[in-house]
Amino acid sequence: MPLGMANDMVLSEAPTEKILHIAEINIKDDALYGRLSSLGLIGGADVKVLSRDKKGGTIILIKGTRLALDKDLSRAISVI
Repeated sequence: MPLGMANDMVLSEAPTEKILHIAEINIKDDALYGRLSSLGLIGGADVKVLSRDKKGGTIILIKGTRLALDKDLSRAISVI
């Protein structure tokens, strides 16, 4: 669900160690979207980028759980 803020950025560009809010998840695969939703990645949820690897993957913290996202998924999630 988009929040429509002008200062959105994607997770792959977001600063580390700062609490951000998910603005939009731009994924067309319904099964993947459902899986991410079940893990708490939904519009409005708080997320923190913990680190990134050299290949573009991102480690996030959401609801007390660490998740590893590949670079494509990190680029599909907008945060504010």
